[in-house]
Amino acid sequence: MPIREIPRWMPALAGAFLLLAGNATSASKAPFPEPAVDAKPASGKQTAVLAGGCFWCTEAVFEMVEGVDDVISGYSGGTKETAKYDIVSTGRTGHAESILITFDPAKISYGQILKIFFSVAHDPTTLNRQGADVGTQYRSAIFYANEEQKQVAEAYIKQINEAHVLHGPIVTQVVPLDKFYTAEAYHQDYAARNRSNPYIVNVSDPKVEKLKKMFPGCVRKRKQP
Repeated sequence: MPIREIPRWMPALAGAFLLLAGNATSASKAPFPEPAVDAKPASGKQTAVLAGGCFWCTEAVFEMVEGVDDVISGYSGGTKETAKYDIVSTGRTGHAESILITFDPAKISYGQILKIFFSVAHDPTTLNRQGADVGTQYRSAIFYANEEQKQVAEAYIKQINEAHVLHGPIVTQVVPLDKFYTAEAYHQDYAARNRSNPYIVNVSDPKVEKLKKMFPGCVRKRKQP
C-alpha cells in the first residue's frame, strides 16, 4: 500500500473509527422527501459530479445504484497542474475529492441521485469535514453541469432544510463545474479492490449497508473490479 494512503486510515486505527462511523452519513430525523423539482426526462446518458468527503466511499455507494453506468473518482475545483493526490491532500489546491457519475435518466433521475447523495453517501451538514477526514478537500459540493442541475440542487437543498430531516442545515456548495480531473488509477474501484482495508470496512461499508437498507429497490450487485 503506498505510504501516501496512510493519513486516511491511520487515525481510524488510533481509535477514530467510532467518530467516522457516527458521522459517515447524514443522521436523518425523518424520511427524506422525494425531490419536488427534478430534471426533465432526457435521452442518452447524463453525468453528475458530486463531492462528499472521501471519494472511495461515495464511489462505493453509487457503484451499487441501479441506473448508474460508471463512477470515476477524481478532483474538482482546482487546476490540472495540482490535481494529484499527494498535493490535493494538503488541502491547499482548491480541489475537492469528487466522483463523476454517468447514469441513465430512464432508470434514475438527477434528483434521485441527489437524494442518495444527501441521505446515504455523506453528511451534508459538516463543513469541510467527513468524520475524521478534515479539510476543504473533503467539502460537500455539487458541481452542476447546466442550469437545470443547479435549479434541481438548490430546490432540493431548500426542501430538505425546510423538512428538518437532518440535525443541522446543509452546508453543501452548489457551484458550476469547470473541470473534472480523473484521480490516479489505484483510487478507482478502491473499495471493491481493497476489501480488508480498515477504512473501507469501518467507513465505506456502513454507507453501502445504509443504501441497501434505505433504498433496497435501487441496489444492484457490487461491480467487480
